[in-house]
Amino acid sequence: MSKNAASRFILGCAPWLGVIVLWYAVRLSGLVNPALIPAPHQVAVRFYELLFHGGLLIDIYASTKRVFFGVVLGIAAAVPVGFALGWYRPARTFADPMVNFFRALPPIALIPLVIVYFGIDEVAKLVILFYASFFSGVIVMYEGVSQITPLYIRVAQTLGANQREIFAKVIVPLTVPHILTALRVALGVAWATLVASELIAAQRGLGAMIQNASTYFLLDVIYVGIICIGTVALLMDMALRKVSTHLLKWQDRAVA
Repeated sequence: MSKNAASRFILGCAPWLGVIVLWYAVRLSGLVNPALIPAPHQVAVRFYELLFHGGLLIDIYASTKRVFFGVVLGIAAAVPVGFALGWYRPARTFADPMVNFFRALPPIALIPLVIVYFGIDEVAKLVILFYASFFSGVIVMYEGVSQITPLYIRVAQTLGANQREIFAKVIVPLTVPHILTALRVALGVAWATLVASELIAAQRGLGAMIQNASTYFLLDVIYVGIICIGTVALLMDMALRKVSTHLLKWQDRAVA
């Protein structure tokens, strides 16, 4: 491992070590009842038990699958809508108030209606995640596309490019960074919405595990669920950042 890589690794680990130290400090300070804050090593033991004997991997898989499909479907719909709103000013003027109206509605408020219209199966959970991903993706897309400078298009026209070539070789490459940003934002919003989506009669999943644990005041299980959600979300975001870096090599970036 090179010196720079080792420095980055230490720098990346430092905040997590700080969180663990602070966690122990708060628990031992007496400011909070220790019974309400399980120690990190207790949470680690519970994680091990759930991983090998409690079906934690099944819960992680169930939640990850729901988030993945919800985000993919949401962004697939958000990209053309966001592009149209960002590229065509009349479309943005027409639809912007409605988009912002629905974007402001918390998905958890829609659960009763979702149950009425879609039942309590997997479709209902996907609808909630789709809703959260779609509107966050639309906002990112149309804000990004609307800021694309016309200079690139005029240069392409000067060089003799036709409309198809301009779209394929100018507009699409300039749109890719916004699509990837919309995907990352939607991924974060979907994980944040996961617990709400799994309120709909979910038998498996990290959100369902947290809700069941709260019923029986199993705080260590709740901590395990929260940490797993954050960890899986972080890993997915890191993978997406790697893909973004590979696809956007052509961009000049101020920060490496």
